[in-house]
Amino acid sequence: MFRRLRNYFITGLVVILPAILTFVILWYIIIKTNEWILAPITDALIQATKPFLPDIPKVSFAYLDYIIKFLVLILILTFVIIVGLATRLFIIRKSFEGIENLLLKVPMVGKIYLSIKQLSGAFLGQQKGIFEKVALLEYPRRGVYSIGFVTSRVREEIQLKTKPNMINVFVPTTPNPTSGVFLLVPEDELTYLDMTIEEGLRLVVSGGKVTPDYKKQQ
Repeated sequence: MFRRLRNYFITGLVVILPAILTFVILWYIIIKTNEWILAPITDALIQATKPFLPDIPKVSFAYLDYIIKFLVLILILTFVIIVGLATRLFIIRKSFEGIENLLLKVPMVGKIYLSIKQLSGAFLGQQKGIFEKVALLEYPRRGVYSIGFVTSRVREEIQLKTKPNMINVFVPTTPNPTSGVFLLVPEDELTYLDMTIEEGLRLVVSGGKVTPDYKKQQ
């Protein structure tokens, strides 16, 4: 009886825990966004315009605070969309690239910026991220397969001191793909997959639950 109840509890926890953690993470992001961005901007706007406003009850000021925060959030989202749109224009894209090149030349800052850009590009499904292909490899032992993401070919000293055609592969953990192990694998031991980087990440994060559709090539 106790074992059955324990199994029911574990099953319920498996179902509920991801939803709870997702809610907690989203709530944390909302709270910090309000604390670090929305609240300071709203307070500054209210303080700047308060002398020009008539006497407003505190309750109305509370509603005004929420309205301004909502408008500020809309403006931020609009700004991000405009930046994304602007980068498609040749002249503006070149300007962004020039600023980016300056950042990359700053000691320490450049390395941090490049790492964040590559990882964010990968995990947001951008093909220009750090990952190039999705592959299957036998890991952590023969007969057991893992999903890996090819980052590049092995070069220089490591390639000279290992077997020919070695490949750098990142094997992420589930459900948090930002952690994992870095492996150097002979290319003939990899099975390249046709799925996209984004589909591979979804597969890993879901623990195999979300499997991308695949039509066998003729």
